[in-house]
Amino acid sequence: MAAAGKKMYEVFVSKVPWTLATKEVKEYFGQFGQVKRCLMPFDKDTGFHRGFCWIGYSTEEGLQNALQKEPHVIEGSKLLVQRNRKASFGRRLGKEEEES
Repeated sequence: MAAAGKKMYEVFVSKVPWTLATKEVKEYFGQFGQVKRCLMPFDKDTGFHRGFCWIGYSTEEGLQNALQKEPHVIEGSKLLVQRNRKASFGRRLGKEEEES
């Protein structure tokens, strides 16, 4: 059982423009609540991220705020944001993934 401080409320974000960095995505989603983690997998061959990420909020309120906003548009691109269905905290990161 996870400790109360370890629980994370996650959204899965797809259609992320390749021009965005992890920092920019984390800053954008920070307007909805405290972001504990932004996990954006990168392709080891190209060096570009793969167009999706997970945003982990410290509270369910942050998660709900992000899910209620529609549409999410960054740099003219509409992002697809949905509740993460799989528990991912505790998951091991591969070398091609970046976490902040």
